[in-house]
Amino acid sequence: MKRIWLMAVTALAPIALAQSAIDNASPLQGGLEGGRKKVGVVLSGGGAKGMAHIGVLKVLEKAGIPVDVITGTSMGSIIGGLYAIGYNSHSLDSMVRVQDWGYVITDKEDLRNQSLDDRRKQNTYLFTTGLTFGKKDKTAGGIIKGKNLAELFQQLCVGYTDSLDFSKDLPIPFACVATNIVDNSEVDFHSGRLPQAMRASMAIPAAFSPVRMGDKVLVDGGLKNNYPVDIAREMGADIVIGVTVQGPPKVADDLGGAMSIIGQIVDVNCKNKVDENIAMTDLHMAVDTKGYNAASFSEAAIDTLVRRGEEEAMRHWDDIIALKKRIGIDDSFRPVILHPLRPQVMTEKQRVVGYSFENMTPQDEVFLKQKFKLTTGNVIDAQRMHEITTSMRVDLFYQTAECRLEPQDDGVRVVLSAGNRKSMQLHAGVRYDTEEYAALQLGLDIPLKTAVPMNADITLRLGKRLMARGELTVHPRSFTRPMLSFTFRRNDIDVYFEGDRDYNVRYNQFQTELTPINFNLRHFNLQMGVRWDYMHYRSTLGAEADKMLALKNEHFFSYRARLNYNSEDNWYFPTRGARFKAEYAYLTNDFAKIKVRADDGTEQGKTRGMSEVNANWRMSFTFGDRFTLQPMVYGRLLFGSYAPPTFGNTIGGSCFGHYIEQQMPFAGVGNMEYTNYKFVAAQIQAQQRIATNHYLLLRFAAAQQSTHLREIFDNRTLLGMQAAYYYNTPFGPAGASLGYSNHTKKMYLWINLGYAF
Repeated sequence: MKRIWLMAVTALAPIALAQSAIDNASPLQGGLEGGRKKVGVVLSGGGAKGMAHIGVLKVLEKAGIPVDVITGTSMGSIIGGLYAIGYNSHSLDSMVRVQDWGYVITDKEDLRNQSLDDRRKQNTYLFTTGLTFGKKDKTAGGIIKGKNLAELFQQLCVGYTDSLDFSKDLPIPFACVATNIVDNSEVDFHSGRLPQAMRASMAIPAAFSPVRMGDKVLVDGGLKNNYPVDIAREMGADIVIGVTVQGPPKVADDLGGAMSIIGQIVDVNCKNKVDENIAMTDLHMAVDTKGYNAASFSEAAIDTLVRRGEEEAMRHWDDIIALKKRIGIDDSFRPVILHPLRPQVMTEKQRVVGYSFENMTPQDEVFLKQKFKLTTGNVIDAQRMHEITTSMRVDLFYQTAECRLEPQDDGVRVVLSAGNRKSMQLHAGVRYDTEEYAALQLGLDIPLKTAVPMNADITLRLGKRLMARGELTVHPRSFTRPMLSFTFRRNDIDVYFEGDRDYNVRYNQFQTELTPINFNLRHFNLQMGVRWDYMHYRSTLGAEADKMLALKNEHFFSYRARLNYNSEDNWYFPTRGARFKAEYAYLTNDFAKIKVRADDGTEQGKTRGMSEVNANWRMSFTFGDRFTLQPMVYGRLLFGSYAPPTFGNTIGGSCFGHYIEQQMPFAGVGNMEYTNYKFVAAQIQAQQRIATNHYLLLRFAAAQQSTHLREIFDNRTLLGMQAAYYYNTPFGPAGASLGYSNHTKKMYLWINLGYAF
């Protein structure tokens, strides 16, 4: 995402540089040219509504108004702080449009730098919280810790991340406001670390964790001074141009939900000093943000808010031009573009003259030095910084991680600073569907304090299918993560035949798997290991009960190799990327072959083990910005003279492994049905996005099955279709699908609410 933005800004560089060359003004250092008056710009807080500030800045630049001082609060501090270090309005516009705000304003890890298993967790659980025992977590205090915001600010402010004097060391003097909730005092930042000051200024109470600095606990500055004109005046501004983005006052009918009430409490408190500061403003512009709130970070909302900012400024065009005379400039004046290509530092490779580690154990220092080959004399860029901080959070279990560059005479010193260790993480997910009804899944991640990083993962699923799983993963310095797991499943499964319920089977499955080879590379995962399964059959009911009596308690050993690749941009509704998964397994019950037993339990002999080959491959092709076609091919082939029934091929449902791990989806078949040993299928799905999060899906599928591969096309072709509507909610996909197949010869309605697990 950031690369796209950098390319866009780079494309504008020649224009900006040419403009800079013909500018006829001089920088602010050493006084103002021609004795003109000093101009201050003041930007208010308002969350996402503050995007309108960018539109106002566009018009001020167009009019040739110099900006000699800039102050802001909350979102105004972010826009103002970046403007102060050289981002002009157009680079700010490009930046805010390409950011994935759904990721930035959460504490999720960057999917591009997570293992596939980490991505799966992120798209399974709707709630995650830390469990801390004993020592207090000083990063707590809000629903969101704000680590992604902090890292974004750190990257955007490269070159200005040290402790600085904001009036002397920044191209444009800058100040922002925070509130110290210890004594309810206003804290004005004129110096310090710019990313930290911006982060403190926008720490909305309860939503974002506060920033702790010494004996201060800092939250959103809007609680004390949401429109800091007084600070701009104190910094010497003779003329003040100010922008506010607050909507019209709310009435009783507007306050219907918890979020609206919390928002109103914040808005009421943000009125401190506003009237007095408006009175001190030479030109005040109040942007109409009706219909939007502090969380309106959608693409359409940002576009509208920036446009409304421009429109409000253009309504004051004559006033803006009239200010030129008061400032002491004429129409030929053009302000200097101090840093026309400010973001270029993010792509530069800088020479490293040394490394410093803060709040880290010696073992962790060694881990990072060896994994990333951190030696004096090599180079570093923004992408490398991001990779290191991601590893500090994912591999070393730090809650927050920071990488900053301190300029030196012959390069930069890299400072790696870690926050507190992650506490145990509790995950919770719930879902409902018309087949299983309600289900609950809980997960617990436990980082272990060992010389080599390790973590334990415990999962419990409650519902018609009970599951408990324990997993121990080692994180050595190489890419491989050896893993040992134990899983217990208590299955209660209805098996159908041509759309009619045929029988029910209940059994317990005990499974232990050792995976010494477990390579993880961005979208790629390779696993190789050995597994032991024990099946304990409890009961069978239905027409097939007599046949199922042949199922005796038994165990199996299998040798497995799995390859998993996933570059899709969305777990449930992808618009680009590909997904590929392949697995080979050799199944035995005596390490080499399978002992076959008669119904009375007597051994009939041995046969070679069962070989299993399964794969699925899906790609996404988008036409326009809303319509996507997704072709997919998949299948599962079983080889050998004997295949245990519990490992046979099954189809049904909308996703792989829904009821049992070898289950494959098929459009129009809702319940689980057994198929022959050889099964191959193809599916095409059309996906149409409506508005922001509404999706219409249409699937067509065809399949062939046979006992022998050479006869795969001799049998009747299975055909199916399915139409579905889904709304992608923060709690997971919610919707319904209606399908029909020539195998079941009946319609099937399926309703699902929540993430799949």
